[in-house]
Amino acid sequence: MPPAHPFDDDKLREECGVFGVVGVTDAANFVALGLHALQHRGQEAGGIVTHDAETGFNQARRMGLVRDNFTSADTMQILPGTIGIGHVRYSTAGSKGQTAIRDVQPFFGEFSMGGAAIAHNGNITNAMSLRRELIERGSIFQSSSDSECIIHLMARSMGRTIPDRMEEALRKVEGAFSIVAMTRTKLIGCRDPLGVRPLVLGKIGDGWALASETCALDIIGAEFVREIKPGEMVVITAEKGVESHFPFRPNRARFCIFEHVYFSRPDSILGGRSVYETRENIGRELAKEAPVDADLVCPVPDSGTPAAIGYSLQSGIPYAMGIIRNQYMGRTFIEPTEQIRNMGVRLKLNVNRALIKGKRVILVDDSVVRGTTSRKIKEMILDAGAAEVHFRIASPPTAWPCFYGVDTPQREKLLAATMSEEEMQTHLGVDSLKFISLDGLYRAVGEAKGRDKNAPAYCDACFSGEYPVAPSDMIEQGFQAKTAAE
Repeated sequence: MPPAHPFDDDKLREECGVFGVVGVTDAANFVALGLHALQHRGQEAGGIVTHDAETGFNQARRMGLVRDNFTSADTMQILPGTIGIGHVRYSTAGSKGQTAIRDVQPFFGEFSMGGAAIAHNGNITNAMSLRRELIERGSIFQSSSDSECIIHLMARSMGRTIPDRMEEALRKVEGAFSIVAMTRTKLIGCRDPLGVRPLVLGKIGDGWALASETCALDIIGAEFVREIKPGEMVVITAEKGVESHFPFRPNRARFCIFEHVYFSRPDSILGGRSVYETRENIGRELAKEAPVDADLVCPVPDSGTPAAIGYSLQSGIPYAMGIIRNQYMGRTFIEPTEQIRNMGVRLKLNVNRALIKGKRVILVDDSVVRGTTSRKIKEMILDAGAAEVHFRIASPPTAWPCFYGVDTPQREKLLAATMSEEEMQTHLGVDSLKFISLDGLYRAVGEAKGRDKNAPAYCDACFSGEYPVAPSDMIEQGFQAKTAAE
């Protein structure tokens, strides 16, 4: 299945989104709405599991978008119940960019004390070794997903309850995980001890909701209560409400800083901060660090927009929509000829020629990964008659792959892994190129003194190469992690 935007291969792919509710009528409808709000986190496939007293567990897993699969009355009628969880997926690096229906979550397992379903956002960095061990002991895997390891570990646990079994299973797991799970009556949420991926708690009437982001609570009219803490497990029932446990050894939190830069929706709240305001602050910091004389500040739509606004406000250079995005460029676009394929990014973006002609333009984007799209956009701007093109990037150079649930190219395919900033400027053919510094990014997200090199407040491995959890499976395959001396 093609990516959501066939010509946009120069972005880090969103990882996954999870959502769950308990104590509401027609839970599946709430889950579908929540997943729709989280669609930016995964567009390849989605699934919903519910439980009803009469029909038991019910599930539907589909390839494609939520709006195309979970809006018909026929589909929603097979998902009755007052409790349900769901998942939207984009396949991560380990799956080689392809999703099969067998890999679509939530996964379901039947245990001695009853059934349970689980949906996972993140990546298990020791999944290969766990999988080998489980297969040697007789487990039979139905998918290629690392998340299925959790179900098998739960099956081998001797815990008396499903939450007990989940705790035991997750203690054997390394990496990043935000999980929503369900039994017949319980909604369960859990974050890894570092809290790399987000998970929030909401209240809707007499019921409760768990979601990857607050924007998914907004769409169902739920009240945001709080974030699930790093290393916390919550067990929620309609009768007793929220029970909190901390099954893991305490650790210093390392939330993914790229959630602030790109992954999360700008209308979400992370760590008590508006994502939109944080991105605007990033633009302001970028303008302080990398000023340039120009006539217009233009975002690369849509992810560069808040940072471009911040850059404009800080610099005093007018903001303008110099590039217009075709909002109807969908995943089903067919490429009938080589000529159309060569049009590339022009099928998605078009330059506002009357605005650009003769102007010195600052283009603000959230990141540069391979650099392919950046070169095409630069060519479009120059073809439209721009006098100068200056790139300003609202994140530091992405020089290291992510192993915590983000589909990142191999390191040698990351432009910043093989080129200096000056070499990248020459490669892209722009008049200037500047990235925000890592300290500047930290200041923008609220760390006034910048990054503490001895105790960074975030996971920034994609920029620094310092992995808070060793990517043991990848190291086993020969990946050279950064040493302390570097």
